[in-house]
Amino acid sequence: MQENSLQAGQRLQGNPLESHLRTFVTSLLDDGYADATVHDKLSLLHRLGQWLRRTGRAVTHLDERLVEAFVKHRQRVQRGDLKTLQQFLDYLRELGVVPAQEPVRDRSPWANTLSGYEQYLRSERGLVVATISHYQYFARKFLFTRFREGPFLLKAMKASDISDFVLRHGHSMGVRRAQLMTTALRSFFRFLFQKGELPVNLAASVLSVANWRLSTVPKYLTAEEIKRVLQTCDRRTATGRRDYAILLLLARLGLRAGEVMALRLEDINWRAGQILVRGKGLVHDRMPLPADVGEALASYLRRSRPACQTRRVFVRVRAPRLGLAGPSTLTSIVHRALARADLHPPSKGAHLLRHSLATSMLRSGATMGEIGEVLRHRDLNTTDLYAKVDFDGLRSLAHPWPMGGAQ
Repeated sequence: MQENSLQAGQRLQGNPLESHLRTFVTSLLDDGYADATVHDKLSLLHRLGQWLRRTGRAVTHLDERLVEAFVKHRQRVQRGDLKTLQQFLDYLRELGVVPAQEPVRDRSPWANTLSGYEQYLRSERGLVVATISHYQYFARKFLFTRFREGPFLLKAMKASDISDFVLRHGHSMGVRRAQLMTTALRSFFRFLFQKGELPVNLAASVLSVANWRLSTVPKYLTAEEIKRVLQTCDRRTATGRRDYAILLLLARLGLRAGEVMALRLEDINWRAGQILVRGKGLVHDRMPLPADVGEALASYLRRSRPACQTRRVFVRVRAPRLGLAGPSTLTSIVHRALARADLHPPSKGAHLLRHSLATSMLRSGATMGEIGEVLRHRDLNTTDLYAKVDFDGLRSLAHPWPMGGAQ
C-alpha cells in the first residue's frame, strides 16, 4: 500500500476490528482496488470499530440491523458507504466470524404450500436449483395474483383463473419464457392434485404457448456490418482491447455468451493454436484459434488484463477484479458496439453474431453438417434453422408457377 493507506493502518491499533480490517485490506488490494479507494473504505470501517467499542458491542454482533444503526448514528452517509459496510459484513461471514444471515421468512398465507412444493420438486422430482427457483417464482406469482384480495382457498380455484393469468402475463414475455411459465404451472397444479389440495387436476387447464419450429428467420449481420462493429472498438484503451477480443470470439468462432465468459487462462493452448470451449451440458470441445482471434487475445492479456486472482480470461474493468458478471454483460458489449456502428437489428444480443457466422458460412457454400460442427450442435436438426436464410438457394429449388390455361 502507499503511504496514506499505511497511515490509516497505523490508526487501527486498539480498534476491535483491527485484525479483520488488516486482512480485509489485503483482500481489497488483491481484488484490484485503488489505494485511495482502500483508504476510504478503511477509514469508514475504522469508525465502525470505534462505534462498536463505545456501544459495548463485539464484532460477532455485527449484522444488517447493527450496520443500519451505525449509519443512522453517523447521519451523514457518503456515496459507497453502504456498499462498503455490506462488503465487509459479507467478508466476515465468509470467514465465519459472524453468523450467516437468516433467510427472510415468507409470512404469506400460501408460504406452507410453496414450501411443500419446493420439497416435492427437490426430493420427488430431483430438479436442479435453477429450475426449482423458476417454478417457485411462477407458482408464487399465480397465488399472489389469485388470492391477494380474498381468502386463501385452493379449492376455490377454477380453470378460468389459470387461463386469465396465462393470457395476462404471457403477452409481456418471450416465447421461451412463456413456455417455462406454463410448464411450471402444470407442475404446480399436478402437485396440488397429488397432495389432495385440489379435487380435480387443473394442470390440463393450462394453455399451451405456440412456438412453431423454424417459424422465424434468424437475425444476422452481413460480413461488412460485422467489420463495422469490430472497428468501433477503440483498441488504444484497455476496455477496447478486451471488447474487441470478445467480439471476435463471438463473430469468428460463434461462441455463446456463456462460453466466452467461462473461458479460462489454461483453456488457451498457444502452441497448438487451440482453445477449450466449455459448452452447454458440461460438454467441452477444442476449437482451432484463428490468427486474428489469437492476436486480439494476446494483446488483451499482455497489455490490458489486470493482475488478479481469478483464472477467467475476461475480467471486469473496475474493482473487484473478478470475471465478468454473466452473459448479460456480453450482451451489453454487443449492444454498445452495434449502437456505435449505427446498426439497429431487431435482435441485439451476443447470439446475433453466432447467427451471422452460420449465415455467412451457408452463403459461402458450407453444408449443414459443417455449420453444425462449427456451432457444436449436438442435434443436427437444430442447424436446419439456417436453411431459411439462403434465399437464393431456395429460389433455385422453387418451380415456376403454372401460367393460366396450362394443363
